[in-house]
Amino acid sequence: MEIYGAEALSDQELLAILLRTGQHPHSVMSIAGNLLKTFGGLASLRQATLHELEEIRGIGRVKAIEIKALIELGRRIQTDQERAAPAIHTSYELAQQLILEMKDHKQEHLICIYLDTKNQVILKKTVFIGSLNQSVAHPREIFHYAVRYCAARIVLAHNHPSGNVIPSQQDMNFTKRIQKCGEMMGITVLDHLIIGRKRYFSLREEGLMEEK
Repeated sequence: MEIYGAEALSDQELLAILLRTGQHPHSVMSIAGNLLKTFGGLASLRQATLHELEEIRGIGRVKAIEIKALIELGRRIQTDQERAAPAIHTSYELAQQLILEMKDHKQEHLICIYLDTKNQVILKKTVFIGSLNQSVAHPREIFHYAVRYCAARIVLAHNHPSGNVIPSQQDMNFTKRIQKCGEMMGITVLDHLIIGRKRYFSLREEGLMEEK
């Protein structure tokens, strides 16, 4: 897990880590496997009562309480994330937020907003600082986070310190490049916003994004 992260572990392995120890003659892995088999997976395990958990060999009262507490903790984390994750409804709405954040930047900042299938924000990340015509503005940085956080869609945004929001040819070329990469990966690039001090330019609104 230290090398590949918790996401690389199976459900059974994760449960075994949480259970910590087995009970002779049952190993902790066999107890975890029996839990999943008995309840038909993690989703159904969530509905199990303390009494039902205690009926599993190797699960005593304390372990049953710990399992219920961990499941409840996971539920609350998910609820908090759903409450906290704002949904992006329009380019205008997003641009107004970004103007406040980016209007005083002295250098160009490229921000990527990663969205789920409901256009809820998963992550907002400054990918790099510099000019989009530099080789440092590479698609791999953008899509690294998209894959890592399982994003379905992306909105690109960068500021023009001059305040002029008209896209340059480099901006257009960069957008097309990112769109093509997104198409190959099944990730939609919804828009590219150029942010000025008081104004913004949306390539989507102006019909400059390639429609598929």
